[in-house]
Amino acid sequence: MNFGHLLLVGLMFSRLPPLNQIRGFEAAARLGSFKAAAEELNITPTAVSHQISGLEDRLGVLLFDRKTRAVSLTYEGVRFADVVHKALQQIADVAEEISASRSVLRVATTASFASMWLVPHLDRFRKDNPDIRVELITSEAVSDIRRDRRIDLAIRYGRDESRAEDSVKLITESFSAYANEDYLRNLADLNDADFIETRWKNRNFPPVNWKQWLNKAGSDFSEFRVTSFDQESHVIQAALAGQGIALVSSVLVKTPVQQGWLKPLPDGPSIPGFSYWMLLSPFSQHLRKVSVFRDWLVKELAECR
Repeated sequence: MNFGHLLLVGLMFSRLPPLNQIRGFEAAARLGSFKAAAEELNITPTAVSHQISGLEDRLGVLLFDRKTRAVSLTYEGVRFADVVHKALQQIADVAEEISASRSVLRVATTASFASMWLVPHLDRFRKDNPDIRVELITSEAVSDIRRDRRIDLAIRYGRDESRAEDSVKLITESFSAYANEDYLRNLADLNDADFIETRWKNRNFPPVNWKQWLNKAGSDFSEFRVTSFDQESHVIQAALAGQGIALVSSVLVKTPVQQGWLKPLPDGPSIPGFSYWMLLSPFSQHLRKVSVFRDWLVKELAECR
């Protein structure tokens, strides 16, 4: 490569917009919102707006049509967004591959699944994969993994008919009754029991409750004491503390049962539950850290069946 060619390349690169403007534009184009882009980049919406305005001034074209409550890409914006996204994706992929530091895998899931199943099992993953650090993002809200680049893998929970087409089913649970050994030993009559259940935050979610369990068990209780929590992990913790009998998922209660901390109610029925399934980010699904965790997760949950 001669000096003249190097000079030409240098001049060409000197006309490139600043990287912060490029990143602000890519995030806003992908998410369709200056506010959402600001949240992803940890800056203010005003800063994103200034970045994009500066980029438009530099290019001499409008990249967004601004409306009262929304923004949309112009024709030039669509063309530029496609190229920018591919370029940033290639940079991110190569940086991930050649980095000497540990890869960070970000997993989005519910708080109960994270605390009661995933965290107790993660030590086995870390021992086999010390180069991958797992960060958990917990929320009851459904994250948009197709737009949010911060998430590499999502573990969803719900009815089978609500699953995304490109998701992978992991396991289907059942709900049964569990209590600690001391509580069961001192319980002479089920009529005297304290029952603990989950009342979902999402009111559109089908309930699973003691009334259903007692009906299936053939019990004709007219009255029974029920304590409810909006997190299933709290229900399990209450049972561990000897506060009553918990109606909980066979998946989430696996570790307490294996450790002998909780025991199933003898001869108690089970109620069909919901399913867990996995969704991979389109931005990072091809990376080694994602495929390694995906294979491990499938294998570990298969042992819970």
